[in-house]
Amino acid sequence: MEIIKELAGTSLTLKLSGRLDTVAAADFDRQLDEMLNGVEALTLDCTDLAYVASSGLRTFLKAQKRMNKQGHMVLRHVNEAVKEVLSMTGFDDLLTIEK
Repeated sequence: MEIIKELAGTSLTLKLSGRLDTVAAADFDRQLDEMLNGVEALTLDCTDLAYVASSGLRTFLKAQKRMNKQGHMVLRHVNEAVKEVLSMTGFDDLLTIEK
């Protein structure tokens, strides 16, 4: 998975591309811990995210819980395949998803 980071003040946008599988999720989780320091608005741009494994969902949930304490988080441009996974697991009720 590739991550492109755009930081503007306290707003962070991460453009995710590829597959958020078990290996990528562990790496992404570690990176997020460092990147979220001082961030008040987190946007995960999922335009080019093709797949999310259960470990990736856990990373999304962990980020959401942290951002609930320090600001807010949104997932944008989620494709149908990823939306289906979010819906089937109930994560669409836990995460803010925008078009």
